[in-house]
This record gives sequence, C-alpha cells and structure tokens, in this order.
Amino acid sequence: MTLLRRFFVVAFWAALIFAFVMAVLPKPPALPGAPGDKVQHIIAFVVLTGLARLAYPRARALILLLAFALFGALIELTQMLPALGRTAALDDWLADVAATIVVLAVLDPARHLLARRKRSAPEHMVDKAGEVAEAG
Repeated sequence: MTLLRRFFVVAFWAALIFAFVMAVLPKPPALPGAPGDKVQHIIAFVVLTGLARLAYPRARALILLLAFALFGALIELTQMLPALGRTAALDDWLADVAATIVVLAVLDPARHLLARRKRSAPEHMVDKAGEVAEAG
C-alpha cells in the first residue's frame, strides 16, 4: 500500500468516527455559516464517500453504497436514544444515501475513464536500441 493510500485510509476512518461522534453529540458545536441539517448530512456523506473511494479504490460501488446506507441508518437509530436529546429523521437518511449515490455516480465513471486513458496512451516507447522515444 502506498503512502498516499495509507493517508486516505487513515483520513477516511478518522472522518467516519468524527461524523458519528458529531451526529450523536447531544449538543454538537455550530458549524461556520450555520448550514442546515440536511446540508450537514450531505457534506458529511460527500466527504466520506470521496475518502472511501480514494482509500479503497477496488471496492465495488454497490458495497460502498450499502455500507453508507447502513452507516446513515446507524446514526439515525442512535439518535433515537432519549439520553442524547436528538431526533431521528428518515429524510436525513435519504440525504445521506442520495449524497453517496451522487458522489459514486460522478467519481466511478471518471475513475474508469482515467484508467482507460492511462492504459491506452503510453507516454514513452522504447525502440530496439533501448533509446526512449516520444510516442506520437
């Protein structure tokens, strides 16, 4: 595993824990600009999905979608605990799932396109004498 990929793995898990903690705190701190609840859900799941895709590039999109749908459901179920003073909402979960779908729908085709271009367009060719010549 490359150093960059390790960074994304650590960043993903740190962001996942941070998102869960913030979602279940009885009185979470206010964010700059005071974005609404749905905007906060969307931002969190856009970041989480993007980091997951970078950390685990071989993971299937459907698996990531199911994992984040379950994670969003876990957050909402945890918010039902009376001691937290939070409220669960189906539309919060739908915002989580929708954000995940949008990110995967944008990133996955882009990833495949970049991978195909990288495979089909070599930057250099080596000739018989071992000299490097520009591909043209």
